[in-house]
Amino acid sequence: MTQRTQRHSVLRSHLPVLARILRGIEKEGLRVDAQGLLAATPHPSALGSALTNPRITTDYSEALLELITGTHATVPSLLSELEDVHRFVASQLKGEIIWNQSMPAHLPAEADIPIAWYGRSNTGMLKHVYRRGLAERYGKAMQCIAGVHYNFSVPDEFWDILDTEGATQEEKRSKGYMALIRNFTRYSWLLMYLFGNSPAVSARFLEGVTHDLSTLDDDTLYLPYATSLRMSDLGYNNKAQSDLELCYNDIETFLSRLYVAVTTPWPPYQALGTHRNGEWIQLNTNLLQIENEYYSSIRPKRTTERCERPSTALAARGVQYIEVRCLDIDPAAPTGITAQTSHFMDAFLLFCAVEDSPFFPQNGFCHDSQDNFGLVAKMGRKPGLALVKSNKPISLMDWASEILEGMLPYADLLDATYGGQNHVQAVLAQHPKVSNPEATPSAQLLQHLRDEGIGLHDYTLRQSRAHHEWLRAKPLGAAVQEQFMSDAAQSLRTQLQIEQSDTESFDEYVARYHAGLKNPVSTVHS
Repeated sequence: MTQRTQRHSVLRSHLPVLARILRGIEKEGLRVDAQGLLAATPHPSALGSALTNPRITTDYSEALLELITGTHATVPSLLSELEDVHRFVASQLKGEIIWNQSMPAHLPAEADIPIAWYGRSNTGMLKHVYRRGLAERYGKAMQCIAGVHYNFSVPDEFWDILDTEGATQEEKRSKGYMALIRNFTRYSWLLMYLFGNSPAVSARFLEGVTHDLSTLDDDTLYLPYATSLRMSDLGYNNKAQSDLELCYNDIETFLSRLYVAVTTPWPPYQALGTHRNGEWIQLNTNLLQIENEYYSSIRPKRTTERCERPSTALAARGVQYIEVRCLDIDPAAPTGITAQTSHFMDAFLLFCAVEDSPFFPQNGFCHDSQDNFGLVAKMGRKPGLALVKSNKPISLMDWASEILEGMLPYADLLDATYGGQNHVQAVLAQHPKVSNPEATPSAQLLQHLRDEGIGLHDYTLRQSRAHHEWLRAKPLGAAVQEQFMSDAAQSLRTQLQIEQSDTESFDEYVARYHAGLKNPVSTVHS
C-alpha cells in the first residue's frame, strides 16, 4: 500500500472529521449606476457601518462592496447565506447595482475615485489612512479590481490523523496549513486556467498606461490567450512587492520575512513622507505599511483583536485557516461563484492539504511556481503551452489532467462524507476545459463579445442588471430581512460607541499599533 493510498484509507475511516471542514466566502463588487459608472454616493446607511457590520463592508473604495459569509459546514448553506446577503444588498440599493466582473467598470478620473470611509474612530481612521497609502503607492484604479476570497479550515483532529509533526496542536496546525499553502502555490495555476474570467478589460482602465494588450473594440482590450488579467502583472503589482520573496516552508521564516518587509524603509515611500498639508497620507514609509498590503494568491490567517497586528496574532497563536484570494468573479453567477466551483475548491484544497508537500529549495520561495502562475494568467490557453514541474518542462494539458486525476480520490472522500456526487462531478466537469481551451470561461467570455459585437463594459452591465433583477425578484423572508436590517442598525450604533470610547489621539493610536508589531523570533510559540 502506497503512502497516498494509506492516507486515503485513514481518512475514509474518519469521515466525521471531514464533515467538520469549514468554508467561508468574501465577495467583492463595485457599486455602479444605471450606466455602469462607478457610484459617487457614500456607502448606503441602509447597509450599516462598513466598520462594524460583519457581513457587509467595503474594500478599497467607498463604492467597492465586500459581502461576507460566516463559516459553514456545507457548500449549500454557504452559498445560501451568500445569496441572502446579495439579495439584501440588492433590495437596499437605490438606482445602483453590483458590477459582476473582476475588472472594473468605467472609472472616473483618479482623483474622483472615493477611498472607503469608516468613520472618525481611531480604528476607522487607521483603515482609511492605510487606503490612502495604497493610492499613493499603486494608484486608485488598480484598487478597484475585485475578486472572490475562499476561506477554508479543517478541525485539529485532521492533522492528528495525518500524523503531522509538531510538539503542540498549534505547531501541528501551522505546519499542516503551511504544507497546504506550498502545494497550493505549486498547483494554483490550474485555478487560473479553469476559472479565470478576466481575459479583457475596459480600455479606460489602462488609459495612459503602456501595455501589450490587443484591441477587441473601441472600449475593450484583451490578450488572446489570457485567463485572468486580474491576477497578471496588470493587476495588483509594483516593483517593491515584486522583489519580496516570502517563505512558506515554515511559519517562523514566513513571519520573519514579513516582519522585515513591514519594518524596512523604502526610498520612494520615504520621499512621499507620512503627511501632506498636515494630513496623514500613509501609515509609514516602509516597504509594506501593514502585513495585508502584501498581495498573494493565498494567505495563512488568524483572527485578530482590535489594534492587534496580523503577524503578531499568527506568531502568538498559529495559523487558524487559509484564505484563497485568486478566484475571479464568475460573471455568469448572480453571486459571483457557483456551487460547482465551491465543490471543486473543497476537493482541491483537501488535495493540497494531504498530498506530499516538500519544502521549497534554496530560500524557500519557488520561482517556477510564480512563473507558472503568471504565464497561465496571461497565456494559459496558448496551444502547446509548457510549464515547469520539478525543473522540467511539461505541457499544461498533461499536468492539468494529472492533477485532476489526483483530486478524484479526495472528491470521492468528500462525497462519501456529505452524500451525492457533487465533488466528483465538479472535478470531472473540468476535463473538457483541459482538452479544449475554448471551453474555458475566459475563452467563452471573449467568444460572447465577438459573437454579439459588444464591448466588455456593455456586456457586463447587461449581465449585472439581469443579476440585480433576479436577486430582487426573490425577496428575503420577512424574518431574514428584518435580521439584516437589525444588524445594519446595530452596526451603526456600535461604530458610534467605538468613536465615543476613544481616549487617545490618532497619532498615539498609530504609534501603539506599530509598537504592537513584535519580532516573530521572540513570539512564535512563546
